[in-house]
Amino acid sequence: MIVPRAIVVRTLSDQVFEIVRERIVTGRLRDDAPIRQDALATELGVSKIPLREALARLEQEGLLVSQANRGYTVRPMSAEEADEVYALRLVIEPAAAARAAAVASEPAREEAVAAFHALDEAANTDLAQVAIRNRHFHTALVRPAGRILTTQLVERLAVLSERYVIAHLAPAGRDARAHLEHREMIDAWMARDEAALESLLHRHIEATLLDLRAQFAAGADR
Repeated sequence: MIVPRAIVVRTLSDQVFEIVRERIVTGRLRDDAPIRQDALATELGVSKIPLREALARLEQEGLLVSQANRGYTVRPMSAEEADEVYALRLVIEPAAAARAAAVASEPAREEAVAAFHALDEAANTDLAQVAIRNRHFHTALVRPAGRILTTQLVERLAVLSERYVIAHLAPAGRDARAHLEHREMIDAWMARDEAALESLLHRHIEATLLDLRAQFAAGADR
């Protein structure tokens, strides 16, 4: 018996959401840039209804802010937000991934390996996909533990990290380092080496945070 693949239905709002989200994450829409809804709706060939739905979702993700009489603007990246997001990740993610590695089923292990390869394929070619697939990879290391709230928190923090991931990878050589770190993490995860994985993931997140702090400091000095 052939089991049909699940059909993923993407509404017009979903498509607009993905387009605008990509522009924000990759920096095509700058910090504090206003979203000109009339012009954007015309450009995308949609009415304002799916556009407003998409913008509301982007506000929920923390990428946009809305103000009375001003509409939506891109939420600025900041050193303070990076510190908060990555500090929370350090507290939650390494231990959660180690716990998941110990109990992951074979299908979950295959999913994690597939997420690693998908991230690797996107490197150096598609920044928006790198950000999304980085989130999928990190979440795949945590989900098998079956702790729903923890997984939701990790994914939420990964969403908030996406623009910072792109900014972090901008300097030459960072992508190669990230690949090696991810390779070491998936190897430890597949080996169910909880202690090694927790240490590797902690160092990975902490090193990214330290790099981001330096980048923000350098930008402030200009």
